[in-house]
Amino acid sequence: MAFTPTRTLALNPAPQIVSPETTRSIMRNVLIALAPAAVASVAFFGMRAALVIAVSVIVCAGFEYAWCRLRKIPNTAGDLSAAVTGVLLAFNVPSTIPLYMLVVGDFVAIIIVKELFGGIGKNFANPAIVGRLVLAVAFPVAMTDFVAPRISFAPIDVVSSATALAPSAPALTLLDMFLGSEMGVLGETSALALIIGFAFLLATKTITWHVPVVYVGVVALASLLAGLDPLMQVCSGGLMLGAVFMATDYSTSPATLKGKIVFAVGCGLITCLIRFWGNLNEGVAYSILFMNLLVPYIDQHTPNVPVGAEKRRRGAAHE
Repeated sequence: MAFTPTRTLALNPAPQIVSPETTRSIMRNVLIALAPAAVASVAFFGMRAALVIAVSVIVCAGFEYAWCRLRKIPNTAGDLSAAVTGVLLAFNVPSTIPLYMLVVGDFVAIIIVKELFGGIGKNFANPAIVGRLVLAVAFPVAMTDFVAPRISFAPIDVVSSATALAPSAPALTLLDMFLGSEMGVLGETSALALIIGFAFLLATKTITWHVPVVYVGVVALASLLAGLDPLMQVCSGGLMLGAVFMATDYSTSPATLKGKIVFAVGCGLITCLIRFWGNLNEGVAYSILFMNLLVPYIDQHTPNVPVGAEKRRRGAAHE
């Protein structure tokens, strides 16, 4: 009797790994992990922060939906990846940014960086990072108009000033920087909220610890060697936000463990070079973007050894 399969056989190339995880479930986990930082931003910067986050998410999802309709391709706005990009871009701008500028950044992130390169999984860099850098170049004044937080653990008299990394910034305690009572963009001020999100991502196995821990560790070690306070360097600027939520992007980070380590070390070193000796106070976004561009080459030179493969003997190439 001939065998008649009851299910359609999938003849796809390896690897053939079945997982219950979907793009939507992964992005949902990321959104949940971002929630503590979103709550902290509203607590420190008021309802204007909530408005910025909401507008960015709606506009990003709208741009993706409109693009899919225009191209007559399946709608991908429901996979929540556009929502994650919207939140991350909102986290990279101050609460005072005019909304039309935010829309420009959303357009760059979704249409130019993501969709023009083929959609999710095919973008060459993290969309939110490119959106932030375009806004920083196009609207430098608006992108550095930081207001003092509503909740403060140390007296701050100024209304608008630079971040804690700038020489003109007011003195802050480590507690201020850890809890988020400092001036800056929405999502980078509270290290505690970002660590809570990081713990959730690890618990749900959405990401691995390698890139964030190595990235932060390199910055801390380099700061110590440079005679700076490593804890202040780790808690200030966008290091925690970039290390946990941007450098771990599936599409723009290496696939292998060795590659992740190389990627994270590169991000840490470039961040320190810009912070310590560059003309910019912050270098996280530039470092991640630069390393995003190197990911194909990192993957090429750090492949996993196939299971069961024999190790190449020394001098075998000359036999």
